[in-house]
Amino acid sequence: MELAVGNIVTGKVTTITRFGAFVALPGGKSGLVHISEVAPAFVSDVHDFLTEGQEVPVKILDITPEGKINLSVKQAMPKPERPARREPAFRRPEAAQPAALPAEPAEQTFEDKLKQFMTVSDSKQSELSRYMAGKRGGSRRRK
Repeated sequence: MELAVGNIVTGKVTTITRFGAFVALPGGKSGLVHISEVAPAFVSDVHDFLTEGQEVPVKILDITPEGKINLSVKQAMPKPERPARREPAFRRPEAAQPAALPAEPAEQTFEDKLKQFMTVSDSKQSELSRYMAGKRGGSRRRK
């Protein structure tokens, strides 16, 4: 089998480094799987995902003029299916109010809404004031 960009081949992990893993490919060649191409999740240690001697499918990303082969395990895996997108409740006429959620109280008056807003606003303002006082060193002065 010829090694060409875009092909997916099976290789054997030969060496693991802090920046990736070297994989032996068919035909006696070897290539590097960079740490960013090991898995779809964040990888801080390649040993968490690969072991030496493990056979892995790899996609050939690039072959440089010098003969270096860049590989990806992440791109050789099938893409996970994304969950179906839900339509917002205001677009679905059948979803007026979910049964599991408690119903909101009857219409609030303007004064009730204003009182609730002022309570939340005051608590946020006091939190911000305490935070900023800590940043400025508080009310004490250093000597």
